Amino acid sequence: MLHPKKRFGQHFLHDRNVIGRIVATLAPRPGDHIVEIGPGKGALTRELAAHLPHFDAVELDRDLLAHLHATIPAGKLTLHGADALKYDFCQLMQQDRKLRLVGNLPYNISTPLLFHLLDQAGCIQDMLFMLQKEVVQRLAAAPGGKDYGRLSVMIQYRCAVEKLFDVAPGSFTPPPKVDSSVVRLVPHAKPPVAVNDEAQFAKVVRAAFASRRKTLRNNMKGLLSAEDMTALGIDPTRRAETLTLMEFAALSNEISLLSA
Repeated sequence: MLHPKKRFGQHFLHDRNVIGRIVATLAPRPGDHIVEIGPGKGALTRELAAHLPHFDAVELDRDLLAHLHATIPAGKLTLHGADALKYDFCQLMQQDRKLRLVGNLPYNISTPLLFHLLDQAGCIQDMLFMLQKEVVQRLAAAPGGKDYGRLSVMIQYRCAVEKLFDVAPGSFTPPPKVDSSVVRLVPHAKPPVAVNDEAQFAKVVRAAFASRRKTLRNNMKGLLSAEDMTALGIDPTRRAETLTLMEFAALSNEISLLSA
């Protein structure tokens, strides 16, 4: 009997309607290179196997690896026993076919995992993930609201975000204490704003949101003066959650220009 392990943040999806809806939304086509992250006990995996000649999956739990080997038809699935937070997904690419990632992600690692995947966005066609509803709201948030933050900016700089549907706790074993949502992330072929130095951009976004109650003048101290912000048309008394992607890019590019 396989029991969910708290240290892995496991909540196994079992609702057949939700599983069918995820696969229908994914709409795998012949030739797609599908990679499932965190297949768990294999409820979604078995449904994918019914629609695909072959696909890959990355799973850390050794007990689940043995279970999946025993229950998924031979030749359908290549299992990779690895920590998705450290895994090089780009190594799975074959013949320039970008990866289509899908999975019910462990909620305790979802944010660092998303940042890890962003670093490999050039290898990824799209991502369809089950996440905590609150995290999906942050991914899709527009400037000006409480959900808009560093995660919103960095994800939206790299991907188009589409919240698809919500999933109730009863669809999982054990039921999580939060609602879940399914989201589609599609890496941009070209970012929506021009950034001269992506490392600088990430540094600016991190600094701006370091303390949400503080103004840009305070959070950006040492990076850019209030006068320089004003010259860009950005009021230094504003807070980070009010800035658009374009304004974050303007701040970053100005710092790059001044430090050149």
